[in-house]
Amino acid sequence: MVPELVKPIEILLIEDNPGDVRLTMEALKEAKVVNHLTVLKDGEEALTYLRRQGPYAHATRPHLILLDLNLPRKDGREVLAQIKAEEPLKRIPVVVLTTSEDEQDVLKSYNLHANCYITKPVDLDQFIRVVRSIEDFWLGIVVLPVPPQNGAR
Repeated sequence: MVPELVKPIEILLIEDNPGDVRLTMEALKEAKVVNHLTVLKDGEEALTYLRRQGPYAHATRPHLILLDLNLPRKDGREVLAQIKAEEPLKRIPVVVLTTSEDEQDVLKSYNLHANCYITKPVDLDQFIRVVRSIEDFWLGIVVLPVPPQNGAR
């Protein structure tokens, strides 16, 4: 019997801080689950990617989105609102991963149907631990929906 090829879990990281991108990539590199990480640096580009427009016409839909709130061009709150308002994007789990501890950001994110809200720790080791816990939960325990790929917008 030939072993089944494992399809990687597609993760979209929407983050403009290069240090946080590097740390997230490092933490996911040792993942128990095979994953493919796409990084986009602003909200406009993220929505273009998710909608498969322009240069992203053949983009692979992610199984999971890690979203910073403080983004250039279109902030994470607007991106989250648009993701959760559009078929079939609204089914993609969105983990808000941000430095904001503002109660209004937490409430607004959940009101916009974020799947969870995590405040980024300042400490390097804690940050890596947080990303690994996201990985353990979302990629190891949760059953993620299979994103539509072929022509579905």
